[in-house]
Amino acid sequence: QVQLVESGGGLVQAGGSLRLSCAASGHTFSSYTMGWFRQAPGKERDFVAGISRSGSITNYADSVKGRFTISRDNVENTVYLQMNSLKPEDTAVYYCAANRLGTVFSTPSRYDYWGQGTQVTVSS
Repeated sequence: QVQLVESGGGLVQAGGSLRLSCAASGHTFSSYTMGWFRQAPGKERDFVAGISRSGSITNYADSVKGRFTISRDNVENTVYLQMNSLKPEDTAVYYCAANRLGTVFSTPSRYDYWGQGTQVTVSS
């Protein structure tokens, strides 16, 4: 089992940047594929980015390609989401998630563990 704690959210102006972190407990972090999702009020939880166990494979939602970068540090047991050129439509609660399978899924139901979320608000 793994416990996930997100941090780094906040209020930023459009065009600005934020870096989210997700710290994982346990000694098997490198065995989990990791993902970032987001959920705006009244909307479904959407895939943002995912990264394979080794970090060699990444996948992004079309809406964030070229602006967001996912990375991981298997020594520090942390996954990151660097968000640049932020837009008001990026406003949401951002969640990190872990799955025990080797595939970078974009479907929330394929993930086994979730953090509590961190709020990102982008003002226009």
